[in-house]
Amino acid sequence: MRLKFELEYTLNCSPKVLFSRLSTPDGLGEWFAERVDVDGDLFSFYWNNSESKARLSALKENKLVRFEWVGMEDEESNYFEFRINVEELSGSLALIITDFSEPEEKEDAIYLWDSQITDLKRLLGT
Repeated sequence: MRLKFELEYTLNCSPKVLFSRLSTPDGLGEWFAERVDVDGDLFSFYWNNSESKARLSALKENKLVRFEWVGMEDEESNYFEFRINVEELSGSLALIITDFSEPEEKEDAIYLWDSQITDLKRLLGT
């Protein structure tokens, strides 16, 4: 059974700049995957000569992006999500990632996200 987890990263950029890196094939191809193609709402992600497909299932401008993996059996844990949260008082921006993993793979999944977010921060100049 896959377990849900959330990660939060503080980034120093505007929601609009971050949103374009989370919701477009070009933006995602800069940090998330080696290459990203899109056909309608179906995104194809390429890593090390392997392909995974996900459907863009939710999109709220400068707030939320959710992708549902195509072909996964468990519909409750077949997605990953990016949420942008701007703290009203401080104005600081947080990227909240929701994902799922097998219990024994959670540590590896977190390490992978940490690595990808390091690439994203470098790209954003933060």
